[in-house]
Amino acid sequence: MDKLEDLLHALKAAAEPTRLRLLAICARSELTVSEITDIVGQSQPRVSRHLKLLCNAGLLIRYREQHWVFYRVPRSGAGAGFAASLLAQLPAADVQLELDRRRVESVLQRRAEAARALVEGDGPGAARVEDEATVDALILTSLRGEAIGELLDIGTGSGRMLRLLGEGAGRAVGIDISRAMLMLARSNLHAAGLDHLLVRQGNMYQLRFPDCSFDTVTIDQVLFEAEQPGQVLREAARVLRRGGRLLLVEFLTADTAADTSAPADDCVAIDRRRLDGWFDDAGLALEHWQQLPGHPYPVFLSVARREPRDKKVAA
Repeated sequence: MDKLEDLLHALKAAAEPTRLRLLAICARSELTVSEITDIVGQSQPRVSRHLKLLCNAGLLIRYREQHWVFYRVPRSGAGAGFAASLLAQLPAADVQLELDRRRVESVLQRRAEAARALVEGDGPGAARVEDEATVDALILTSLRGEAIGELLDIGTGSGRMLRLLGEGAGRAVGIDISRAMLMLARSNLHAAGLDHLLVRQGNMYQLRFPDCSFDTVTIDQVLFEAEQPGQVLREAARVLRRGGRLLLVEFLTADTAADTSAPADDCVAIDRRRLDGWFDDAGLALEHWQQLPGHPYPVFLSVARREPRDKKVAA
């Protein structure tokens, strides 16, 4: 903290037993007010007042997701270092803190069960890759030799790409429109010990991030159910930094040779010709690709790079 006044404000905010407990609780996961209330066993108005003081002091951050507000300890910014210093001083063997830890795990377990119940049978139709472990290994190989940097996973779903790549990223964010999938992703990331990774609700056609925000963008089995797949790729390219990479894993639902206009089900017709057009329109240069078995469609795994300069649009 740069100013003595800010430090004194943070010290005053933290110098209360319940607020120290809240700091430790919110360091373990992103939690809603109702979840935190269940953990500490106090009234919601009282918990909300404590949370507000901690947020005002920069020791917690809050964000809204539809009707819910989540709290967590910041990973960057003025209060992040001070919060980390305070947390390091907390006694590991304290009975109350250990009870809070167990209650956090219980809350997160209930959240995971609720998330799985919400998304059960609501995945991407019957489409699936034949060997997910092989695809994961190929993804890692495709991105090898260059830092992941700051990562955005569009349509994060269960958080698979974040689990695979997030630990090696400087910062990683997954976005999805579905609250049920975000609940599942948070639960999966917590189970993998990756609570520092973020998932946020967002529209893949209108990403809230500024231009040139990420070094790597991933899109995993999303376009074949998108109403505007070309727009998704344009938005992905927009938030990529110059020279940044897009990793795409997608189903080829149409046969270019047979000039299939649409697949048999409700999926979007996707083939190499269409993908090449979407990449070109977005200013993405395909670097390498390979086709893999999938059911009922083959899988296209590719890496494309945002061109160093924007393409000139012909008059």
